[in-house]
Amino acid sequence: MENQNQTNQPDITSGKNIAIIAYITLIGLIIAFVMNNDKKDAFASFHIRQSLGLMVAGLALSVLNVVPFLGWIIAVFGSLFLLVLWVIGLMNAINGKETPVPVLGEYFAKWFASVQ
Repeated sequence: MENQNQTNQPDITSGKNIAIIAYITLIGLIIAFVMNNDKKDAFASFHIRQSLGLMVAGLALSVLNVVPFLGWIIAVFGSLFLLVLWVIGLMNAINGKETPVPVLGEYFAKWFASVQ
């Protein structure tokens, strides 16, 4: 029984490491995607999709930031909101939870379902 737990632990750690790397900048997301390409770890794939969604939402806010006044206000508050979601996603990855980020996480899971 102990031997079985020891073999499962590196698999969990590997998936957690990839998931954590996915939240660290765009370069980290790319590295996590490449690392997970061979293993196809479900936990890592879930967090790669969540991180990708947060990156795309940040890009959308950057585009919205071009609009004077109202766009700036929305971009500032949206960026703060995305920062909170990013911290929640990162903490979920660190704690080994496969929980979507609030509000947008379910959409990210649907939109990026093909991302493995």
